Amino acid sequence: MASKTFKSGVAAPELKKQTRGKEIIDIAVPRRVILPLKEGPGDPAKPVVKKNDEVQAGQVVAEAQGDWGLPVRASIDGKVEGIVDIRTAAGQLGKGISILGNGNVNMEKMESLGSEISSLETEKITKRIQEAGILGMGGAGFPTHVKLMPPPDVKIDTVIINGAECEPYLTCDEKVMETRPEDIISGLRILMKALNAGKGIVGIKSHKKKAIQLISEAAKEFSEIEVVGLADKYPMGAEKMLIDALTGRRVPQGGLPFHVGVAVNNIQTAVAVKEAVLDGVPLLRRVVTVTGSGIEKPGDYRVYIGITVEELVEAAGGLKEDAAKVIAGGPMMGQALHRLETPMGRADTAVVVMTEKEAHLPLERPCIRCARCVDHCPVFLNPITLANYAEKEIIEGMERLKIDDCIECGTCSFVCPAKKPLVQNIILGKGIVQNAQRRNGGSD
Repeated sequence: MASKTFKSGVAAPELKKQTRGKEIIDIAVPRRVILPLKEGPGDPAKPVVKKNDEVQAGQVVAEAQGDWGLPVRASIDGKVEGIVDIRTAAGQLGKGISILGNGNVNMEKMESLGSEISSLETEKITKRIQEAGILGMGGAGFPTHVKLMPPPDVKIDTVIINGAECEPYLTCDEKVMETRPEDIISGLRILMKALNAGKGIVGIKSHKKKAIQLISEAAKEFSEIEVVGLADKYPMGAEKMLIDALTGRRVPQGGLPFHVGVAVNNIQTAVAVKEAVLDGVPLLRRVVTVTGSGIEKPGDYRVYIGITVEELVEAAGGLKEDAAKVIAGGPMMGQALHRLETPMGRADTAVVVMTEKEAHLPLERPCIRCARCVDHCPVFLNPITLANYAEKEIIEGMERLKIDDCIECGTCSFVCPAKKPLVQNIILGKGIVQNAQRRNGGSD
């Protein structure tokens, strides 16, 4: 199978041997879950429970607010401890509902919309996906139902399922591809039905031969679905790169996938869609990778939404003596955690634990004007200039160089011989620009 690719990017080390080839481990019902009221760009959900209320798994404990909002459902049975202040794994400050578990999960299901995908109603699919609390489970957390409601003058003709999983260390999506191929194809077909799209593509790294074989087998009776091998390049899993590699279409600067007639969804999102629509099961669990040289039992774990990193690490054997850094997500785009009480949300993919040697930051040196960051940027930006503008808070310069187009992949920092924290400065710069735009009533 020929491998599709895109221009620029970098060959990043995989670092997946610790977990590859192992079976998924089902974690016991956690002692406590903390459910964030806000994940992704939508408005925070509004709590409908109070302290000491008894709740059941699947029960709505916070109602969706606004068109982009998602409800929050209890992932376990237990008693509400209260509404608490939290910092999500992505670093977002907000509120969460803390539930003290009783060791049980008696799920409150929704009614199935039917068993024949071809006869499902598109509006009901979209509504069910929102009711189930489904969002992008590859890390971005974009509400899935919003992707199914493009502007009236836009036609989505292709739905892509993202099986690239290009972040180093992560294998959770690979495991799901190897264990749930039929459900992935069913989820893809449901998404295609909701958008009236005529083509579906599952993009998988070419060296993941078992996943390609199993998903190809599951898709063989559907001529409108194609399984395509991808080159082992980072950041292949970014939407714009994936669309370019699989379709040859380029999402314009400032644009979104729908501008080129495409919708992209994660592997685990497709499974969640299938479960919600056909089985009536809301999104209460997901598979995450727990790995790194600083953890005792690396593996892929099926967890209940809202489990704390502390309890997840405990289930994975605990930290080794020389553990020094805990990252939520992969090392390229993840966030270092200051405390392990952080809850794992629906979009959180991994916990990577590094040793002191691995976490040591190299000495930053002056820029040598080599332009590697420019050459390798997958979205064709000028990272060093953007980083310099961000340090000096030159808002007009950052806007002119399209700082909002940065996908925060970390490629620029990875290739920089001077070891400058380019992506970190650019992320700070994006926040400065966005705050300025809000103060000025929006951007032009």
